[in-house]
Formats: sequence, structure tokens, C-alpha cells
Amino acid sequence: MNLKGNTVLITGGASGIGYALAEDFLKAGSEVIICGRREEKLLEAQKKHPEFKIKKCDAASDAERAELVQWAVSNFKNLNILVNNAGIQRDIDFKKGIAEYKAGPNEIAINLEAPIVLSGMFIPYLTGKEGAAIINVSSGLGFVPAAKMPVYSATKAGLHVFSMALRHQLKTTGIKVYEVIPPAVDTDLNAEGRASRGGYKANLGPEEFAAAVMKKLEADVFEIGYGMTENSINASRADLNKSFEQMNSRW
Repeated sequence: MNLKGNTVLITGGASGIGYALAEDFLKAGSEVIICGRREEKLLEAQKKHPEFKIKKCDAASDAERAELVQWAVSNFKNLNILVNNAGIQRDIDFKKGIAEYKAGPNEIAINLEAPIVLSGMFIPYLTGKEGAAIINVSSGLGFVPAAKMPVYSATKAGLHVFSMALRHQLKTTGIKVYEVIPPAVDTDLNAEGRASRGGYKANLGPEEFAAAVMKKLEADVFEIGYGMTENSINASRADLNKSFEQMNSRW
């Protein structure tokens, strides 16, 4: 991937990994559009980087997804890269039944349905564009699920499979499909769950992770891991099962 001269749309781009990627694409010489649910975070990001174009959008909403696509293709004719980064993570204990799942925001709609729908809606506009690409941000928990976060883990496993299939479907269209597979990164993802575990904080910052991702995008690495997740990409089923037992032994 040529990191310069693109027009990049990043969902969930006002904080965390999405924001770090937005900064790096901007530094590399690309035009950057960020969208997200929280307008105050978008404005805060734009205050730091006035070059950012911003759009409030809830990726879980059919109507707002459609509005985002129409707005983006009408205002940015050179849009050639979609980064499906928006996501939420929740602790859900199914031993208690279905109540916890229904009580909070829908991880399936945001983490899996949104990337699928947005990819499908943008593909006709990306086809034929120089350097066209879709970048899906999944998770190491899609390879080794966390029992505390079963729905999140399932959505990220689904996004991994979708990325593989989409990459194969689009191989003759000129649209490249990349998957970014983060390990635990220090962001505000699932702040409530992290607080319940004693204020857990990952040792990896989003800036360090994003910098590594950009290097691999430039080298056309299509499944991009880091640290533990780099190992998971090529691990055997036995190795993944062992990692699962170790990670979930205390739950």
C-alpha cells in the first residue's frame, strides 16, 4: 500500500486505535475522514488536527450508515480506503441468562454487521480507484476468545472470516482487503469491564501499535498481528486451545 495520496475514511476514528491510525495516515500525506458516535470526541480530534474531516455516525444504525456513505461519496470523490475500526466490547455472563446481553449496546451490530454492510455499500465506489483498500480491525480475541467477553470474541472471529472471504471475492477488482489484529491495547474500550478487574491497563499504547500497522500496510501484509496476535495467525488448533485454557483459567 502506498500510504501517501489516499482519501481514507476511518470509523471510530476519534479515539484509540482509530485515532492513532488517522494521525499516521495524515502524517503520511493522505486526506483523512473520521466518524464516530460521540460528536465531542470528533471535535476534540479535529481541534488537534484541523485537517481532519469529521462526521457523526452511529455505525450500528442502518439509516446513519446509509447517510455516511452518501455524504462521503458526494463530498470526497477520491475516497479509496475504508477502515472498519468502530467497535465496542462488553463483559457478558450468560450464566445469568439473557438479561446482561439485552441490557447494553449491540456488539454484533457495531462490530460485525457494520463492517459487512459498509464494505458492501462502499465497494461499488472503491472499484476502479487507484490504491483501493478495505481495512478491517478485528482482534486477537477472534482467534483466542475471552470467556468474559463471548459476544465480542464471536464478532471478531466473524470479522476475521469475513475478511478472508472478501479478500478472495475482490481479488480481481483491484480492491485489497487487509485485516488488523490487535492484542490488548491501552484504549477506553470496555472501560467498565477493565475497572471491574482492578483497573487493568494494557502495556501497549495505540500509537506504538498503529506505527507497526502502518509499516505492514506499506509492505502489503494482509493479516497484521502484533506480539501475541502475530503468533496466533499461524498457530495450530492445539496451540490456540492451550492459549484459551491459560487465558480463561481464572474465570
